This record gives sequence, structure tokens and C-alpha cells, in this order.
Amino acid sequence: MNKQTYIYPHQVKLENGATLPSVEIAYHTYGTLNQDKSNVIWICHALTANSDVMDWWSSFLKDGKMYDLSKNFIVCANILGSCYGSSGPLSINPETQEQYYSTFPEITVRDMVQMHILLRQHLGIKKINTIYGGSLGGYQALEWALTEPDIFEKMVLVSTSARESAWGIAIHTAQRLAVETDTTWLDMNADAGARGLKTARAIGMLSYRNYDAYIRTQTDDDHQKLDNYKASSYIHYQGDKLVKRFNAYSYWILTKALDSHNIARGRGKMDDVLKSINVKTLVIGISSDMLCPVSEQKHLTTYIPDSRFVEIDSPYGHDGFLIEGKTIGEIVREYFNL
Repeated sequence: MNKQTYIYPHQVKLENGATLPSVEIAYHTYGTLNQDKSNVIWICHALTANSDVMDWWSSFLKDGKMYDLSKNFIVCANILGSCYGSSGPLSINPETQEQYYSTFPEITVRDMVQMHILLRQHLGIKKINTIYGGSLGGYQALEWALTEPDIFEKMVLVSTSARESAWGIAIHTAQRLAVETDTTWLDMNADAGARGLKTARAIGMLSYRNYDAYIRTQTDDDHQKLDNYKASSYIHYQGDKLVKRFNAYSYWILTKALDSHNIARGRGKMDDVLKSINVKTLVIGISSDMLCPVSEQKHLTTYIPDSRFVEIDSPYGHDGFLIEGKTIGEIVREYFNL
């Protein structure tokens, strides 16, 4: 494992016209890049993850024993707007020498992809064997496959879609409203909006799992209880856990980026855009996913020419793309004859 930061010292223009005077891109690499640089596996992470993919997707890479690191070179870059090393609200603005906080500009998934391309060029990588993306990671993979259509040989998309749904936008809006009701929101410090972030996470946890999952794992056996229920404690725990490791400014910015995801923007009709993807694509959905249901993944494979859809029967909802890594690995190996 090798954690590094690439500093791109030039101005970067964002999709909305705003600019950043320079950018930092935090990334992890694993394994060894071969001589002709043909063994690259690139993994795009989701909303609150970081570039240490071995940490958050060990069910896929370790338990699934997917890649021999003596033969493969894995790259994962922290996305723009995050709080894990890449440029974001907690970064220092080189023009003011102060942290951005609320002055960090709004971004899109295409801006995230622009950072990936800068890093790819910095690493001297001209071809990527396989790109993986789950949830927001899938948004990045789709955008990148359209931005640089000749870079990828294979693509794996899990629990993702061609555009953000009205359902997803509604959830993210409710989460941002929760952050904005925090009286500390927009204070110029790293703790601004922390209580609101806890509530936002609680809202998110309702869509990451589902009715059956909560009934199965959070039902109290004590029929005499009047308070302190397991489900309530679980929601508090998950909210506190995120507050300790993430930042409200980044959460607000990144959910805005989720909302704007639409691969057809500026490219024509959605179906035609999907038909233009020339990468051999495996699309995987989770049967119980209520945030990004399998209908979204089926839509992708209806139009992406060289593609296949596989559904995993899992009780874990949207979180299944993280938990079911071993099964995902089995499906990938079979489809690509690895």
C-alpha cells in the first residue's frame, strides 16, 4: 500500500464556471505497475469513503481474493470535495491562506472525473484494464467512460444509475435541510453543522437499508420496553460514527454533486448516450436496494451495447454493494473469465 498526494499547481475550471487555483488529489496505490502499464485496476469510491479501498471494500478485494498484487496495480483516488486529503472545504485556499469552509465552490461528478484524469496523466497511465464503481463511484465510472472512451477495457458498475433519481434528490435535500438547521452551520470552523450531519446520516440510514433489514437486526426481544429501543440506538450510533470521521461541509457539497449527476447533460438523449459506451460492462444490482433499485441498473444494460446485468439476492439494501463484495468478486471472475 502506498498513500500519496498529487498537487496540480495550475488553475482548474469547474463545470459550473467556478475555478480552483490549484488542486490536491490524495490517492492510494497497491501492487506494482508493470512495464507497459497495462495492469491497472481503478476503483472509484462512494459518498463518505476514502482512497484506502482495502479498508472499506475488503469484502471484495481481500475476502474475495480478487487481485494478485504482484500482477496488478490498483489505484483509488479520494474525490474532489471530500475531507480525506483531496481538495475540499477543509483545504487551505492558496489565494487566501485560509480554509475554504463554506466558500468552497459547488462541484459535479464531472469535476471529480477531471481530477481522476489529471492523476492518470500524472501517473503516466494510458490504459486502464478495469474500472469499478459502486453508488457514487459508479457515477464517476460512467462519466469517465464517456469522457475518455478509449481508456478502459472493462467496467463494473454496482448499485448505480445513469442519472440521479427524483427519489435520491429528495433524500439528499432532506439531509441538507437537516444540516442547515444546525445553528452552527456556516460557522467558519471544521465542526460547523456537526449535529445536523448526525441527523442527515440518520435520514440516509433509512434508505441505505430497508424494512426487512431493520426488522431482522434491530427488533427488541423485550416486549416490556418503553424506551431505549435497539433501532433508535443504532441510528444514534451511526450518526455519531459519521460525525467523528466526516465533515458537514463536505457532506453538503457531495450530496449536491450527487443531485447533478446526469450523463445525458450536454450529450443528447439518454438512450443514445448509453448506446455510445464502448466498454465491456458488467452491471450488478442488489435485490433489496431501495435507494438505487435494480430497475436503474437494468436500464443501463438495456442500452449499453456490450453489457450484462446480474442481480444479487441480498437483504442489505444499498449497503449491499459494500457488504456483498465476495459475491461481487465471484460474478466478476465468471463474467470476465479471470
